[in-house]
Amino acid sequence: MKNSVSKDIIEKWLTAWCLSRKLPLPIKYKSGFRVDVGFEKQKSRYVFPEMNEDFIQLSKEITEPWIYLKFCGLPEEIQNKVADKWKVQPQGFMMHCGTPMNIPKAELHPAYKFEIENYNSTFVIRILTQNNELASEGRMIIVENIAVYDRIFTEDQHKRKGLATFLMKQLEIIALSKKIYTNFLVATSEGKSLYETLGWELYSYYTSIVIEK
Repeated sequence: MKNSVSKDIIEKWLTAWCLSRKLPLPIKYKSGFRVDVGFEKQKSRYVFPEMNEDFIQLSKEITEPWIYLKFCGLPEEIQNKVADKWKVQPQGFMMHCGTPMNIPKAELHPAYKFEIENYNSTFVIRILTQNNELASEGRMIIVENIAVYDRIFTEDQHKRKGLATFLMKQLEIIALSKKIYTNFLVATSEGKSLYETLGWELYSYYTSIVIEK
């Protein structure tokens, strides 16, 4: 599968990823971008709109662990092109939604409450129990004309109660209030199914590799 992925979209999505985590903004690196992350098990990440020679050459130059190389595409595209030391990570799915989400009714269970925080163009919604235990959380970041949804999760003991759906709806309400109608996120295999029920569609497969040690 050959993707036609906008470099502009990748830059905006990656900018949102950095704003959400209060990290330095991405800088251009050849046909892609680099982010200096600084985490113990993610020192930096390079993201490319497609698998190309820049990606392959970089995989040959990097020898230290925990530097991630990422591209929009499937793992099959790098077969026999990168060394065995590079380990493919769980498949990601870049998704987009250009219409209001398919959430006709999203009410919060009375056992929960929610709060909103914002920083760096980032809006955070936290769903808490009445005893202030964190049950679900998610972020929406506005970068120019798109909204990026990020770090959406629900704790295991609070799943299947509609919390993530409610959270997504509240984040969308904020985006729409800012007249932002184009939405992006990168989902896991588990999250992909939920987003599809809400009206999101696959924009591109998203593949990551790393030297783990």
